[in-house]
Amino acid sequence: MPAMYKVRPLHGAGVPAEHLPTCMYPLPNLHRAPGAAAPPQEEADPSLQALESRQEEILKRLYELKSAVDGLSKMIQTPDADFDVTNIIQTDEFSPLTTNGADLDLMLGKDYGALKDVVINANPSLPPLSLLVIHSLLCERYKILSAVHTHSSVKSVPENLLKCFGEQTKKKPRHEYQLGFTLIWKDVPKPQMKFSIQTMCPIEGEGNIARFLFSLFGQKYNAVTSTLIDSWVDTALFQLKEGSSKERGAVLRSMNAALGRSSWLVGTELTVADVVAWCALQQTGAANTAPANVQRWMKSCENLAPFSSVMKLLK
Repeated sequence: MPAMYKVRPLHGAGVPAEHLPTCMYPLPNLHRAPGAAAPPQEEADPSLQALESRQEEILKRLYELKSAVDGLSKMIQTPDADFDVTNIIQTDEFSPLTTNGADLDLMLGKDYGALKDVVINANPSLPPLSLLVIHSLLCERYKILSAVHTHSSVKSVPENLLKCFGEQTKKKPRHEYQLGFTLIWKDVPKPQMKFSIQTMCPIEGEGNIARFLFSLFGQKYNAVTSTLIDSWVDTALFQLKEGSSKERGAVLRSMNAALGRSSWLVGTELTVADVVAWCALQQTGAANTAPANVQRWMKSCENLAPFSSVMKLLK
């Protein structure tokens, strides 16, 4: 059958290679036998390799110099970076614990016709002393309905822990109190707290609960002071209370240095850092071997009624 049409060849056999199109990308040679060795590549000039290595080394050194200069420039632009943060804290504004400035309804939310309750689960084998101190401090500020209960997971609780909140001689109707504070001795690995049973996830850990409860005093701190307070709380719990003897020694030296500059750990007023650190020292038994400034600070704490009442639980 004859062809329907004829295609003209794109190039003849005699067309030179330089006239072929070059706009397409190159493809590997399909005519080379499989496994055949690739054509040898030209060896790089040693002098060129040495020049490239020298250039890379110079660029690396320039990058290191740039980083060093950037660091120095930041210190020049922010001169306070070289100052001791305690100098900044002295100018911070503290609100004494004895004033009435906090609004519990604003901080905890207002439930009309119901008393806002703080419920804490704690293990009697490891009583959270700092929470008991803060409870006593709160009682000096607010009208608090306190209660202590024992969970069925605990077989026995010492008598002094059952009466850790003392006796409320003047019973009032529930609606006349500002805050309910309930402590349940329960077999839990760490203290747990809720103030809204239906909607709130529990806050766990003595330090976190202490921070929350102390915030009910309504004290305002700047960023530096807040960071230092949090740092001392964590240091007291994880290094002073649960750390090794070497860690305790380092913490006591740091505390002694800080208390040599001010009467309290952070600034000129009592903070949650003082409460947690004092309780940690009492529970570890390191109070008697503490340095001079720490001993003086501990006596200042014990002169306050909330601390002295908790000391009775340790006897």
